[in-house]
Amino acid sequence: MALEIERKFKIRDETWRQASTGSARIVQGYFARTPLLRARIRIYGNKGFITLKSEPGVLVRHEYEYEIPKADAIEMIKQFSVEPIIAKVRYDVPYDGVVWAVDVFEGANSGLTLAEAELKTVDQQLSLPAWAGEEVTNDRRYGNSNLARYPFVTWDKNGIPPEEEDDA
Repeated sequence: MALEIERKFKIRDETWRQASTGSARIVQGYFARTPLLRARIRIYGNKGFITLKSEPGVLVRHEYEYEIPKADAIEMIKQFSVEPIIAKVRYDVPYDGVVWAVDVFEGANSGLTLAEAELKTVDQQLSLPAWAGEEVTNDRRYGNSNLARYPFVTWDKNGIPPEEEDDA
């Protein structure tokens, strides 16, 4: 069974850039969303991927990801995306034995930078770099599928996306 164990954090400052060892642009579109599933097509650098992930906003998720031809990924994003496209640059930032993925979002999510650390086990200890801020692993607002639907630039000054204002 394919599991993703991931912790996600806001970024305090730009000092992570000093340790970055590489980067790639990511463009992704979602073609299905249910309470149990998020399905996306992603172009990551020079490769295309189709990914199925279980419910967001939790530490452990089921994830199935398969490489597909980049040309197919480009066409699928154009044809099948049901929500706005997510665009970001992902930087690799090693720290204390873990390569963190720092995502600098673009477009409607410009101004948002998040860091993710993939773990091997649920109880794996994770040493946090000084630039890692508030943990948002269990906060669905920061999931990419949510950011596609409710972009960061639409959030109010308290960090509330528009759909949450309607529920209050």
